[in-house]
Amino acid sequence: MQRRQFTKLAVVLSISLTALAQITPAPATKWPIKDNVYVIKNFRFGTGETLPELTLHYLTLGSPHHNSAGHVDNAILLLHGTGGNRYTLLNPVFSDVLFGPGQPFDITKYFLILPDDIGQGDSSKPSDGLHMKFPQYDYDDMVRSQYIMLTEGMRVDHLRLILGTSMGCMQSWVWGEAYPHFMDALAPFACYPTELAGRNRMTRYIAIESIKNDPAWKNGDYTTEPTEGLRGAEAMLLVMGSAPLQMQKNYPTRAQAEKYVDDYMARTLKVTDANNLIYYVNASRNYNPEPKLSQLVAPALWINSADDFINPPELDIAKRVLPRMPHTKFILIPISDATRGHGTHTVAAVWKDYLIEFMRETEPK
Repeated sequence: MQRRQFTKLAVVLSISLTALAQITPAPATKWPIKDNVYVIKNFRFGTGETLPELTLHYLTLGSPHHNSAGHVDNAILLLHGTGGNRYTLLNPVFSDVLFGPGQPFDITKYFLILPDDIGQGDSSKPSDGLHMKFPQYDYDDMVRSQYIMLTEGMRVDHLRLILGTSMGCMQSWVWGEAYPHFMDALAPFACYPTELAGRNRMTRYIAIESIKNDPAWKNGDYTTEPTEGLRGAEAMLLVMGSAPLQMQKNYPTRAQAEKYVDDYMARTLKVTDANNLIYYVNASRNYNPEPKLSQLVAPALWINSADDFINPPELDIAKRVLPRMPHTKFILIPISDATRGHGTHTVAAVWKDYLIEFMRETEPK
C-alpha cells in the first residue's frame, strides 16, 4: 500500500471520485488525531437489507465542550468526497489553513469529527467479504449512520457546523432535510442540491458499466481485480475530476501528459477494489433533495467553482433553486490559477474568507 501523497496535483484527484486502498494507511500528519471505531448493531438500510454489525471508523481532533445545559456546542462534522476516507481532509491545503490557532476550525476551540463513510476507508464495505451481496447503501443510509454514530456512540447531540465536500456536499443537504435542527449551519461545497442526472450520472454509469462488462468481474465474485474494467472506470473519473487549466499548465507536452496518465493508472489500479467502486459511485443514484429545499432551516454557505467539470455552472441550477432557499448564500468562485476544478472544495485558501464570515454570522447567540 502507498501512503496518500499530499501534492498540489493530488488535490485535483484524491478528493473527487478516486478510489482508495482497502486498508487505509494513516498519512504522516502533524495534527493530534484520535482514531476511533463505532459498531452499529443490526443496521437496517433503506432497501430493507440489514447488517448484523456496521463498523464505522472516524477521526477526532480537539475536545467536546458542553454548555450550561449539558449539550455539546462545538462539534463540527467534516464529510469527505466519493472514494475518500477519514484522512482526506487532513490534506495540508485544507487542514493547515483551517485547523490551527485562530483559524476557522481551531482545534483548541472546536471538536472536529471526520468519518469514513459506509463503503469507504475502513468502514464496512463490499470488499470485506460480501462483495455484491453487500447492502445497496445510499446517501440516506450514510447520513443516518453518521447520526447514530454521533448521538449513540459519541453522545454528540448537536453540531455547530457540517462542512461537506463533493459527496459530503450532497450529504450536507440530506442532513439539513433529515435532521433540520441538529446543526447551527451547513457548508456544502462542490455539488448541486438536485437529482444527480445528465452528464454527472452518465459518467458514473459509464464507470460502473466499464467494470461490469469486463469478463473478469464475474458478477463481483472475482479472485483478481477486473483490471480492464477498472482502467476504463478510472479513466472516466480522472477526466471528470480534473481541472483543464492546471492540467495544461503542469503537463504542457504530449509526453508529460501521457506519463501522468500512466502513473495515475499504475497507482490507482493497485489500490482499488472494483466492487467498492461500483457501490460508492452508485450511492448517489436516488439523491434528490430539491423537492424539500424550502423546508431547510439551517443557514447554508454553498460554494461551487466555475471550472468544476462535474458541477458546471452553465446548468443554471443555482439560479433555479435559490429562490426556495432563503437561508442559503451561494458563491460561485471564478476560474483562476488558484482553483483546481472540482477539487477546489478542498483548497481552503480559495474560500476561507467566506467561511470566516459565515461562521461569524451563524455564531449562536
